[in-house]
Amino acid sequence: MPYKLIKGEFHIWYPDDPRRGPEPDGDTITFKPDNPALVESLQKPGNPGPNFNSRGMVSIRFDAIDALETHYKNFHQNELWSIAARDFMIRQMGFGEVRFYANLPYKVENAELHPVRGYIISKDIESQGRVVGFVFPGDTEFVDGAEVFADADFIENSVNAKLLEEGLVYPTFYSTLPVDLVEPLKKKAKAARKTGKGLWPQNDADNGSQISNLTDLQKLALFPKLFRRLTAYFLAGYPNLSHFEAWLRSDPVGRDDQLILPSYELGNMHDIFEISGDTLTLNAEIEELIVLPDGATAVVVPPVPVKPVAKEKSVRIIAALANPPGSDNNKELVTLLNVTPDVVDLTDWAIADKSNKRDVLAGNLNPGQALQITLSGRVKLNNSGDTITLFNAAGKQIDQVSFDKKAGALDGWTLLLSEGLR
Repeated sequence: MPYKLIKGEFHIWYPDDPRRGPEPDGDTITFKPDNPALVESLQKPGNPGPNFNSRGMVSIRFDAIDALETHYKNFHQNELWSIAARDFMIRQMGFGEVRFYANLPYKVENAELHPVRGYIISKDIESQGRVVGFVFPGDTEFVDGAEVFADADFIENSVNAKLLEEGLVYPTFYSTLPVDLVEPLKKKAKAARKTGKGLWPQNDADNGSQISNLTDLQKLALFPKLFRRLTAYFLAGYPNLSHFEAWLRSDPVGRDDQLILPSYELGNMHDIFEISGDTLTLNAEIEELIVLPDGATAVVVPPVPVKPVAKEKSVRIIAALANPPGSDNNKELVTLLNVTPDVVDLTDWAIADKSNKRDVLAGNLNPGQALQITLSGRVKLNNSGDTITLFNAAGKQIDQVSFDKKAGALDGWTLLLSEGLR
């Protein structure tokens, strides 16, 4: 499903009434669209529309991420990382120096270079009337209101993706997020976790968090969706964690969110943690979860490992021109070689890039014959490194090769990719 591209201005401050202005955080910003009708067109039948304020502005909820809370029901999470996410977002958006009130630490007292121009891509409005989307500062060659098919390259420059790269937010993937985007965003989160960037070294519940009350809770770096449930639980008067799981289970819609678990089973929020006394420990990596919206249903089919055909009896990917001189569009080449003694019918075979975008093949390949294929532009070889996969008509993987950033930077050079040719 395509995204709607909407241009406008991003605001974090009301110069005429700053104390009533927005309270930007790491995953929310206020947006004034050039054409409000484009935002209204995102509303689906039976669902709420956008919640515009009197200034013609609407809140944008950054898709695929969740920042630590700065002011949820007058409570906050670990302030080091909640503020770090907010300030990084503000810098990425291109605002100049921003000053917050000393006695209202989340209200902007003054902001330079305000407002900033930019655009969003969105296809959904959440129940509170906020628009869910990917956020970009600056301009784009697309016209306002364009229908765009976002892939990994498109969202690379979104502020959402940059926050994940820096490890300043938790990945939060809903089932409405296209699969083509889940995997590259998951890789960014995993890389940040592995290298210990941002909040990940202090991801408290990984090794067990002591939570006796709201004071303990506010010190932690914790999956925000779980923090919000715990806050409501303690505000309901519960003195410790002993009843938390039962409390969650009692409201499967409002509390115990339905999830697709890392095992590809359907589960709920109560399945991702364990409680022992006052210690809560996560038993799942957040980036491996898929959240189902309220009322959604899902049939989960786990991926089936594919065994490649033995290379000595197959068609091989032997070379690629990944970085042709000038524009890469419709100039990238992949070369196949039939190493078998038989004619191979390539009808409905496919070549895929690492995002699993595919070009379908046709024709016969004689024994020992090489075939140079010009990629359509749908399949794109990333100059920072990519993986090329060849599938047969039955969808089985026949061959797979990769090249790195150093190789991809070789302007105009054809890369020898098949084992034994390098």
